[in-house]
Amino acid sequence: MGDINTEVYNAFEVIKNGGIILYPTDTVWGIGCDATNEEAVKKIYALKQREETKSMIVLMNGERMMYNVFKEIPEVAWQILDLSEKPTTLILDNPRNVAKNIVAEDSTLGVRIVTEPFCFKLMERMKKPLVSTSANISGEPTPKTFKEISPEIIKGVDYVVNLHHDKVCKNPSTIIKLGLDNQVKIIRK
Repeated sequence: MGDINTEVYNAFEVIKNGGIILYPTDTVWGIGCDATNEEAVKKIYALKQREETKSMIVLMNGERMMYNVFKEIPEVAWQILDLSEKPTTLILDNPRNVAKNIVAEDSTLGVRIVTEPFCFKLMERMKKPLVSTSANISGEPTPKTFKEISPEIIKGVDYVVNLHHDKVCKNPSTIIKLGLDNQVKIIRK
């Protein structure tokens, strides 16, 4: 297995140059890139054979990054994050400073704050949010382990992070949609 600092360095070099990576997240294995780079985001849609109208989520490493992307964050968002027992993705209104092609048609974006050391350190280096979408071709089941990821995906990314290849992932995150009008809607438990 790789060393976390080496892996962060390698992944950062690829991302900085517009590449896409395959990496372990706090939930399932993800395909990621710089969330502000429209061309890199296009590569992920192409690899997943997914329509660009289906938005992808982004990972962030804290409050500061959240406020860089969302001018207004409902107070209830922080309460939900504080109370969540498991990884939780929030869908919030009116993102800015990210690639247009990851924003949903209703002008929302799903975000998750992660503390998982690899993702956290990588974003510290990037100083930007990281796209995260499950490592599968659109419509196929989400792989729970590295071994279940299809060779097509592995060959299609620019870098495969050499950490946690033996980890079995638990479930994907809970998804909660929060409007600026404080309406709360659970999309995925």
